[in-house]
Amino acid sequence: MEHGPDRHRAADRLLRASLRHSAVPGTAILFLSTAGAAAGLALPAALGRTLDLLLAGRPATTWLTLCAALTCLLVLLDALDGVLTATTNARSTAWFRRRLLRHVLAAGPRTTDRNPPGDVVARLVGNAAHAGGAPAALAGTVAAVVTPVGGLVALALVDPWTAGAFLVGMPLLVLLLKAFVRESGDSVARYQERQGEIAARLVEAVGGARTIAAAGTARREQARILEPLAGLSAQGYRMWRVQGRSTAQAAVIVPLLQIAVLAVAGIRLAAGELSVGGLLAAARYAALATGIGMLVGRLNGLVRSRGAARRLAALLAVPATAHGGTPLPPGDGTLELRGITVARGDRTILDGLDLTVPGGTSLALVGRSGSGKSTLAAVAGRLADPDAGTVTLDGVPLCELPHDVLRRAVGQAFERPALLGGTIGGTIAFGLDEPDPSTVREAARAACADSFVRRLPHGYDTPCAEAPLSGGEAQRLGLARAFAHPGRLLILDDATSSLDTVTELRVGGALTRGGSGVGTRLIIAHRASTAARADRVAWLHEGRIRAVGPHARLWRQLAEYRAVFAETDTETDTDTDACTDAGGTGQARHDG
Repeated sequence: MEHGPDRHRAADRLLRASLRHSAVPGTAILFLSTAGAAAGLALPAALGRTLDLLLAGRPATTWLTLCAALTCLLVLLDALDGVLTATTNARSTAWFRRRLLRHVLAAGPRTTDRNPPGDVVARLVGNAAHAGGAPAALAGTVAAVVTPVGGLVALALVDPWTAGAFLVGMPLLVLLLKAFVRESGDSVARYQERQGEIAARLVEAVGGARTIAAAGTARREQARILEPLAGLSAQGYRMWRVQGRSTAQAAVIVPLLQIAVLAVAGIRLAAGELSVGGLLAAARYAALATGIGMLVGRLNGLVRSRGAARRLAALLAVPATAHGGTPLPPGDGTLELRGITVARGDRTILDGLDLTVPGGTSLALVGRSGSGKSTLAAVAGRLADPDAGTVTLDGVPLCELPHDVLRRAVGQAFERPALLGGTIGGTIAFGLDEPDPSTVREAARAACADSFVRRLPHGYDTPCAEAPLSGGEAQRLGLARAFAHPGRLLILDDATSSLDTVTELRVGGALTRGGSGVGTRLIIAHRASTAARADRVAWLHEGRIRAVGPHARLWRQLAEYRAVFAETDTETDTDTDACTDAGGTGQARHDG
């Protein structure tokens, strides 16, 4: 649950920023709505005057024309207000989504560390749309107040006694609106949170569809996804109960107020203090003044917008990665980690870790599952910042480097690469600087991907969605992307785990020999063969570096080191397509 004064203030600041962004159309909506309210307030007076003239047998053509003109004006203003409101809502929603998407991408993995991906999507899509309605809803609400206030003032001008009768019941309407805002605000916030939970579970299930099918747990997974549905339903019913109760109470109070005004007006008419036209005007103004009960719908829109803004503010509260302005001096790509500590909750993953990777060398990082290898790789490439300690590249802390300098200097490849860029060639070229086609093909050959890419229907121009790729083929495209953007440091986070033995041998040989065009290589290794090809091996154990040295020496001297590979070096290859084979018939998928 995301509550508290700080979150509320952050949400209000976000809404104020959206109001400033939509100031011009919001002002136009306010003008149109206010003009419509003014025309609506003028109409009863014109009708009353027309009736008095007609009853007196006097000409009323001018007043009849005025009544018709006011009616036409109301229709026109209402139509313009509807068009402008829809346009403003769309543009404001787009502003929220652009701002949030920019921040989410700037924050990087931190966002999904704190919020499940499905929940993030729900906020960017549904909650942004609700918050985007705030500028138009606020302008409409302010204008909506003009009608009841103006109706009350006009009622007092027609006859003060009728206004007095209305004011007697006014506190009841005020209490009604106050209770509605308080109760609906909490129910809307809880409703939106339940929506986010369902979206998060659904995205997890879609990502793990093969696992669910293989386990035969579709019904159980369906029950898990829909588990928050009961809470969602309860909050939905609660919202409708609050709105229904408020509407019902208004439906009782409003007619009573109108009857009271009409009774007083009738007495005044019998006493000769009010004309028939005045009675008609009083009745109409009483109806307009009691329109404050209709503010329930307007306030409901504002409550939804504010509740959505709180959830959006929670995303913006995730700190974006800050970058410095220090230039990177010439160097060989020496990587140093000093005193690195990373904790997740009560668990310390890396504990005061020290490690140096000399420039131009390859280092294999090994350790048991869960020892923190991927966390160290993320810190070394600044996809995450440590809680304590410093990471430097050629003597410059990574946090002091400009964004573009850092991303050009450090390349990374992952276990399950995302195929971005539209086409296979675009995936390999994807990055700050787009290499030429010859460089793309050379990188693909280094990653043993060129042979199967050329056999695709359109070669390197094949759309990713139309390319049936195995897990190993997808990994080779990820490696090719890293090779196409050579920098001083290349980090491979389990990026060869799906390759068959022959292909892994060839790609690994290029990596450890520096044939990929990069200098320093940090390789997360699960196979003894991969560790053996590296210049040195760092053994990660319980958050610290247990030993550093050549694989052969560590293997010969340390039984515990050999035991690390007993559970990870079993060959369970999923990619049987070697460098010279076309292969590739299975679609690569990401299972959670």
